[in-house]
Amino acid sequence: MGTIKRTLNKSVLSAVVFFTLLLSVCLGIIGYRTYYSGVIQQYQKYERDVLTLAVNDFDWDSIDECIKNGSEDASFQKLRERLDYIKTNTNIDWLYMVEPLNTEENDNMKYICTGNTPENYAGYKASGEDFVRLGKLSGNEYPPDVAGKYLDFFKNSKPGEFWYYPNKTEWGYAYTTSIVVRNSSGKALGVMSVDIYMHEIETTMRVYPTTVFFATLILAGLFVLLLTRWMNRRVINPLKSLQVSASDFVARANGEDVDSLNFDAPKINTQDEIQALSDSLIEMTMDTKKYMTKLLVETKEREKISADLNAAAQIQDGMLPHIFPGIPDRTDFELFASMNPAKDVGGDFYDFFFIDKDHLALVIADVSGKGIPAALFMVISKTIIKNRASIGDSLSPAQILHDANNQLCEGNASGLFVTVWLGIIDLNTGLIKAANAGHEYPAIRQPGKKFELLKDSHGFVLAGLEGSKYKEYEIQLEPGATIFVYTDGVPEATNANNELFELDRLEKALNINPEAKPKDLLPIIRREVDRFVGDAPQFDDLTMLSLTYYGRK
Repeated sequence: MGTIKRTLNKSVLSAVVFFTLLLSVCLGIIGYRTYYSGVIQQYQKYERDVLTLAVNDFDWDSIDECIKNGSEDASFQKLRERLDYIKTNTNIDWLYMVEPLNTEENDNMKYICTGNTPENYAGYKASGEDFVRLGKLSGNEYPPDVAGKYLDFFKNSKPGEFWYYPNKTEWGYAYTTSIVVRNSSGKALGVMSVDIYMHEIETTMRVYPTTVFFATLILAGLFVLLLTRWMNRRVINPLKSLQVSASDFVARANGEDVDSLNFDAPKINTQDEIQALSDSLIEMTMDTKKYMTKLLVETKEREKISADLNAAAQIQDGMLPHIFPGIPDRTDFELFASMNPAKDVGGDFYDFFFIDKDHLALVIADVSGKGIPAALFMVISKTIIKNRASIGDSLSPAQILHDANNQLCEGNASGLFVTVWLGIIDLNTGLIKAANAGHEYPAIRQPGKKFELLKDSHGFVLAGLEGSKYKEYEIQLEPGATIFVYTDGVPEATNANNELFELDRLEKALNINPEAKPKDLLPIIRREVDRFVGDAPQFDDLTMLSLTYYGRK
């Protein structure tokens, strides 16, 4: 017990020290960034105000003419006087207007005008230099990367947009704000920029981390000392008592006698969450006894549900035809189908049946949703479609789907629907009359050719809207031709990277061996889907049906 106590104390102490220092560092960083951000915002606002004062309410059309002619006329002198006035009466270091030219090493900028104070002019005169005039090239003042930023802003900025650029110069860090100056027609004349050296913020930021560091160490030491003593008295020792009682409870819970499960609660009177935890543990033991008793009952019920689901799956599977082609002595066609539900039972189904001795109906369908509700709706849909098609008064798939839709819409409180492809093939001629109620495109292969998707016209899903009409079309199968239909579980099969199998991969899979018989073709498709999906779970039912037409001999 003593070893556990020392280990717990050390863990708590280490955690307290670590998180205290971490919190202090985080607060220091947040304070640093908050202060820095506030100062930068002040720079931005001040420089925006200066630029607004320099740019607004001025005849820039006249300056445009000056730039074109390379002459400094009276309007240009007014601009120089304005910039000089602003430079003299504000706390800025540079105010200038340039035209970005290129990103070369030298002469990548052309000066238009700069603002100067009387002291600046005196300095120019004392050094024998002339102040910057219209058209002066920048020489090597701007590195190519900086010139590139100016050029990009000059060409691509929006009217009134500001550009902020903190940069390091030979005189120290400066904060630059710029705006593109435009004439009355919106033509960009140049970039007006303001520079302010950040001496004040640099000095403050150098002192700030040291101050925060030493203050953090002192406060963290005091905090750790006080918090550790408090934690031992109010948290660690009571938790230790609870741990002993809980361990005893767990040891007895491993036995088979549920009635012997009792929690020997320690005497804790902290009047806080620790005491509430003790009370909760007592309630937990009572709930655990009830839960274990209930679990025994539910386990038996789940076993019964599992057995019922297995029976339902067998019943559903039994409703689908499994003898291919259904009548052993038929040689004019060959047919094969398969259905693999995503859950124990699914909503997909296929069907094929003779309407008369010369006409065979092919059905492939997909009910919205999964599980038992979809399975029940699948049974109803399959029954209604087959009954309507078997009446014999119509060989029109469009009419069959129309009538089936109206029946399925009646009392469809659950809001389920089903997509259906229905085709009726005349076995004398190979002509298929088909209709599509929101289902996938069929794939057709004529003799000697490859499979191609037939992008037929889709009607609305069944059970979606009463009175829906469906368009009928024809497919002529030559002797030796194959038709392949499927549900969306094939193209929408998803791998671990959330990529879909999609129709392109399906078409390639069909053409791996396009001459394959239906019973061999479907396993090829399933193999390619499984290879693509890999270890990812199957999210949707996967159903396929294929028929090869040989013709009457």
